[in-house]
Amino acid sequence: MGDRPRVVVAGLGPAGPDLITAGTLVAIEATSHRYLRTRRHPAASAVPDAEDFDGVYESAPSFEGVYATIARTLVAVAEEHGEVLYLVPGSPVVAEHSVELLLAEEHIVVEVLPALSFLDLAWARLGVDPIARGARLVDGRRFAVEAAGATGPLLVGQCDRPHVLSDIKLSLDEGPPVIVLQRLGLPDESITEVLWDDLDRTVTPDHLTSLWVPELGDPVAGEVARFAELVRTLRAECPWDREQTHASLTRHLLEETYEVLDAIDHLDVEAGTGYEAVEEELGDLLFQIVFHAVLATEAGQFTLADVARGIHDKLHSRHPHVFDPTAAATDAEQLSVDWERRKVTEKGRDSVMDGIPGTLPALAFAAKVQRKAVSQGTDWRTLLTGGDPWAERVLALVDEARVAGIDPELALRRAVQTLSDRYRYRAED
Repeated sequence: MGDRPRVVVAGLGPAGPDLITAGTLVAIEATSHRYLRTRRHPAASAVPDAEDFDGVYESAPSFEGVYATIARTLVAVAEEHGEVLYLVPGSPVVAEHSVELLLAEEHIVVEVLPALSFLDLAWARLGVDPIARGARLVDGRRFAVEAAGATGPLLVGQCDRPHVLSDIKLSLDEGPPVIVLQRLGLPDESITEVLWDDLDRTVTPDHLTSLWVPELGDPVAGEVARFAELVRTLRAECPWDREQTHASLTRHLLEETYEVLDAIDHLDVEAGTGYEAVEEELGDLLFQIVFHAVLATEAGQFTLADVARGIHDKLHSRHPHVFDPTAAATDAEQLSVDWERRKVTEKGRDSVMDGIPGTLPALAFAAKVQRKAVSQGTDWRTLLTGGDPWAERVLALVDEARVAGIDPELALRRAVQTLSDRYRYRAED
């Protein structure tokens, strides 16, 4: 056993060099080949001449790849020199996947030295006995999965990225105020209470950020956060997903939208059939939406939580008759007029016609322009003096369908589909 390569794993503690244990200091002095998992830690200054793996974080496509590379490197160094010291932030037995990989290596000896972790400082600052309170520790990057069904209290670690806070927030429709713990044990230590809805708005996370959730309801939106995590993983590790851009995805977004429409065309509400196809196609469309949000997050522009918050706030502000008890109730026609005027004001537009996509199919484009004009009390026919008579006939048909409450684009598409199906069946006969 003495001839086997040896990796000594030690922790730097949760804060500055003053919290490094005596055992770790002895190991630092006794070992010539020393490696830091990352130099982004306040106690890393205690080993200025150590190698670090920060470059691996920048080049590897995922955390799994980072940890695997670290483990392989340490094993190789141990095999070459007989022994290597591996120093990690906090404790080597708390949230250290690279250490787990090392322990799984059968042809080397791994010695793990105990150390203080961020948990020790967190419980001290919170004044909480975790055993008495029945507290659980969960990984912020896997919050939706690990906290599923939990009712709290929870200490959430690894909250080091804005998207992590967004995913945690999205995992609940509604959550309690939380305590944000940052840089514990350092001069700029911060302990603040934050409302759940403000979690990804007011907190600037870093690698020394964790959350204390005193009480937690069931994370009913956990599947959404879990799905967002999957899309990020695909983006990081799948060659096809890595190559995609907002522009390259537009074709897929359009195709998935039409497939949703096709599934809805075949939906029989009375018979209760066709819902499985609608569910599946909505999932494919959701993938496109989340993918675009992930690309925007990578660019530092917005997150999926921002998208959800934006549409929530927009719909809330455009429905004063629902959410404002002082607003007068009106009929559907007046609501449509108010809706269009409110959009013009909010977006600083000159006309209700601004913002209509010119790429819409012709019938849908015509119906939308007519609807916008009529909503403002304008008869569209008065705008066509000297126009193409054939175009006027088509527009009249579109208007007739609109007045009857029929979507002309959908009606024509269904009619053409029926023709296609009947021709196919007749040809087969």
